[in-house]
Amino acid sequence: MTSAHPQAGPTYTFLGPEGTFSEAALLEVPGAAQAHRIPSGSAADALDKVRAGEADAAMLPIENSIEGGVSATLDAIANGQNLRILREVIVPVTFVLLAAEGIGLRDVRRVGTHPHAWAQTRGWVRANMPAVEYVPANSTAAAAYELLASAGSSYQAAICAPIVARHTGLKVLAAGIEDNAGAVTRFVLVGRPGPLPAATGADKTTVAIPLPEDHPGALMQILDQFASRGVNLSRIESRPTGQFLGHYFFSIDADGHISDARMADALSGLHRISPNLRFLGSYPRADAQAPVVEPHTSDDAFQQAQLWVQELLADRSGS
Repeated sequence: MTSAHPQAGPTYTFLGPEGTFSEAALLEVPGAAQAHRIPSGSAADALDKVRAGEADAAMLPIENSIEGGVSATLDAIANGQNLRILREVIVPVTFVLLAAEGIGLRDVRRVGTHPHAWAQTRGWVRANMPAVEYVPANSTAAAAYELLASAGSSYQAAICAPIVARHTGLKVLAAGIEDNAGAVTRFVLVGRPGPLPAATGADKTTVAIPLPEDHPGALMQILDQFASRGVNLSRIESRPTGQFLGHYFFSIDADGHISDARMADALSGLHRISPNLRFLGSYPRADAQAPVVEPHTSDDAFQQAQLWVQELLADRSGS
């Protein structure tokens, strides 16, 4: 990865402000703790910084084990100048309820947080503060900093990561308020196109596939390209292109690397169906879990099949 600021080392951006889960994920990247880090207000803003060369890469949430895909990130990556996912990071998710000094649980009438955080804590809130209203925020940390910024905030408490309490000095009213213990969020480090990470045998490939036309069996055609080559899909979601009603693209994570014969062949088949498909990267899986590859979809099986066809063509040309 070529640095946006060569003399100072790499520059990273993340969904800010300081103390978000995105920053925690970024700090899992070797060297990121010592690198220049710039918070961004949104996924689109972060990726604009990468595209403009103001940052070398952006760390953004892309999938949550409870709520599924993070639409803002999926859409921002799939549109605009091409980018590449360089790696993924899995972060365990736990939440605290923060408020300023002098505010108790009984004083809270409205709570601010990110929509995904609210989805993972609303059961606890309803059980413990049934009359509380929810106020959306750009990030969990942004909700907490709003409490510091103005005494006239539209809410009295914020739901965020425990690290935010240390950053802000806000009081913890309750900890461990997530509804599902063990929930995780998957983050991706996104940079500009360049050399791909080497295949490890436990990799993931992400693509965005627009439907050239909507017709019966259109999705089946796409899925068949993977299924017939033994490529497992770990995530598939439809997202609107924004062009007009009913026009969608499919955001897909598939097990394997583009250098694997089965994956390369599947992507070739997809390109014939949807020439505008967007390859978003092949990168190591965070859990290092290798896929099960059937013998007939192994690289050796593809190579032997190609040799067989070549021999047949050679016999034909020599006859």
